[in-house]
Amino acid sequence: MSTFQDLGLNEDLLRAITDLGFEKPSEVQAKAIPLLLEEDKDLVALAQTGTGKTAAFGFPMLQKIDVDSRTTQGLILSPTRELCLQITNELKLYGKYCKGLNVTAIYGGASISDQARSVKRGAQIIVATPGRMKDMISRNMVDISKIQYSVLDEADEMLNMGFKEDITDILSHTPDDKSTWLFSATMPREVASIAKNFMYDPIEITVGNKNESTNQVSHEYYLVNARDRYQALKRLSDANPEIFSVVFCRTKRDTQKVAENLIEDGYNAGALHGDLSQNQRDLVMKSFRNRQIQTLVATDVAARGIDVDNITHVIHYQLPDEPEIYTHRSGRTGRAGKTGISMAIVSKSEVRKIKSIERIIKKQFEKKEIPSGSDIVEVQLMALANKIHTTEINHEIDKHLESINELFADTEKDELIKKFFSVEFNRFFNYYQKSKDLGVVQSRDSDRDGGRDYGRSSNDTRYFINIGSKDGFDWMKMKDFLKEQLELGRDDVFKVDVKDSFSFFNTENELKEKILAFFTDFKHNGRFVNVEVSENRGGGSRGGRSGGRGRGGNDRRSGGGSRRRDDKPRGDRRSSDRGDRRSNDSRGDRRSSGSGNRSDRRRSDDNRSDRRSSDRRSESNGSGSDRPRRSRRRD
Repeated sequence: MSTFQDLGLNEDLLRAITDLGFEKPSEVQAKAIPLLLEEDKDLVALAQTGTGKTAAFGFPMLQKIDVDSRTTQGLILSPTRELCLQITNELKLYGKYCKGLNVTAIYGGASISDQARSVKRGAQIIVATPGRMKDMISRNMVDISKIQYSVLDEADEMLNMGFKEDITDILSHTPDDKSTWLFSATMPREVASIAKNFMYDPIEITVGNKNESTNQVSHEYYLVNARDRYQALKRLSDANPEIFSVVFCRTKRDTQKVAENLIEDGYNAGALHGDLSQNQRDLVMKSFRNRQIQTLVATDVAARGIDVDNITHVIHYQLPDEPEIYTHRSGRTGRAGKTGISMAIVSKSEVRKIKSIERIIKKQFEKKEIPSGSDIVEVQLMALANKIHTTEINHEIDKHLESINELFADTEKDELIKKFFSVEFNRFFNYYQKSKDLGVVQSRDSDRDGGRDYGRSSNDTRYFINIGSKDGFDWMKMKDFLKEQLELGRDDVFKVDVKDSFSFFNTENELKEKILAFFTDFKHNGRFVNVEVSENRGGGSRGGRSGGRGRGGNDRRSGGGSRRRDDKPRGDRRSSDRGDRRSNDSRGDRRSSGSGNRSDRRRSDDNRSDRRSSDRRSESNGSGSDRPRRSRRRD
């Protein structure tokens, strides 16, 4: 089928299609529309974002409902306010020649009474977010007991956002004999469960492969030190003068911070996240559509439903926690047959995430280097030259030519060109002439720590935390605990080493201030949790022993620990008699473990003149020299 006329749509819809300039149906439209028009069946459609899914379910619903009836016949659930409004507006455009059609949007952040009045006037189709829809059902403001068609749009994202219970509750108020159409970009287990529980023998259509990314988008990643992430973002923007992009961050706080920094540095940027009011969101999106904002910095949730033409780049300032979310992000570009570029800025610990994403999207990333300062200056200079070359002359300037010619009467052509272009050239040249190279050397991945180099030149900080296995933690639970409390990505915390009553972990240096500030007066299960910077890099902390604080420097080199087995380096073993060593070391372990005993403290005091202050603190606290110096934290 090559045209919309071949799909079986009526004249009213075909007239609207002509007005909208649609020429050929997309693959998902060509597959779904005839099936949905032919009979009332349940449908599961898997297609990437930007492939025309709204029209795929919108045209059949508009053709099958009775516009002369005021009864609500169709319900479309979508994950966000932005997508809800987008679907509503598109359906109104599709049905512009369907007299009597009333499509009502129901979403949070707007007047619930106004929305209820619109429904009562006779809304044949309701487009809603799950939270507001559930609220209106509980208040008896809507009646969906007679609907014939229900659509779950972006079903995977709704489930990611925790709407499963709301969806279940909403669908319980609908008739069993309705047709349910589920549209999703990916097919995780949760979506399959929804299809199994709420649909009867559904037809399944797939555009491309499940979870696969569209062929219209190329994928690149740039390896940088975490502290250089923002500088890398600026360079990627500067190296693409015509960029019109969406930048994705994981948290609302990072989104706002990055947007504010870009604005301060002279970029046309704006932030889109859940803390904005509906009016603020509308203003940001209006500015973005009008290209007054060139770079939109957004969270994953807030960006759902962004349908803006000609987005050239998607930049992943931070990779998502779930690889499937990458598919949704990259789908913001390469829409409607156009090409786009998806760029990921990654640190060493995130390289393995790239491999996971490649398996899911079935596409290969191209590793690229962050552009150098000289590269950016050249690109910007040629972009300006091309812009001048193609600029249409405004002859209103003619009346000023005499004065301009007099000013440059003694200036040679080459000199005039140099002066003209130096206005723009100098700005970038002065900024980038002494800039450093942001690229880093990629090391081999390790299974637990993401391939980081833990030598003393590494760009990471090691911390002590006073909770451990006695508090119910293993290394994975500790990693999850820190991630949730600090709103970090899973790979932002690494080299986790859990002991009985304390633990160690590493992060990039740029997170140090945030982590130390967060764990000031922080309590977990009623006790204070203390986090301090450790002096030990963590190279041998698994193999050290908690005992023997007075037995020389060997245990301090190994980093401390709570194991009693003799797994120190052979050169550190002081005794050849296994029985003596077991009895002596076990007594030493008991004396030095926990908070220490009085004899240890007296021994520490007696030898104070021969020991560094950090060793004294290590003895009195009984945790080894991998424990940090408290005085530094207080400072």
